[in-house]
Amino acid sequence: MADEQLDENTLNTEEAGATSVDARVQELEEQLAAAKDQSLRTAAELQNIRRRAEQDVEKAHKFALEKFAGDLLPVIDSLELALTHSSAEDEHVKQIREGVELTLKMFQDTLKRYNLEAIDPHGQPFNAEHHQAMAMQESATVEPNSVLNVFQKGYLLNGRLLRPAMVVVSKAPAAPQPSIDEKA
Repeated sequence: MADEQLDENTLNTEEAGATSVDARVQELEEQLAAAKDQSLRTAAELQNIRRRAEQDVEKAHKFALEKFAGDLLPVIDSLELALTHSSAEDEHVKQIREGVELTLKMFQDTLKRYNLEAIDPHGQPFNAEHHQAMAMQESATVEPNSVLNVFQKGYLLNGRLLRPAMVVVSKAPAAPQPSIDEKA
């Protein structure tokens, strides 16, 4: 009987040890799964940081000229205004006009190389993202909400708005008001 009790105690101890080992294995497997999960999360976060840094560098290269280009826009405006207000009747004025035209063309070509493009929306539908309405004017000849006149061209730098175009927008003509005689 003592042998049976010893065998039973040994068996219980072995079962308890096996249960303890199983619990420990389970605990270690859970820790391993948690470590793998943490490792994957860390790798994903690192990849996101790298991608964001690359995007920031790309944007910095793409829009580094934004302030400089914005400062040059009044120069273009002045050259265009000079051409608008000069007449080619006088021979001296004609030569100056040709020089201003060539200077403006070189300037515009240079800006195009750096992805600065003009927005001249005359006759196009009004676009609040690229145009700034300065006034509205009734027009029976043009669709309502179309650009009738451009006060100042707008500009995009690599597709980003640098300056909106300042425009006059058309509106439908008002219905004629009946006169006092017609009311009576």
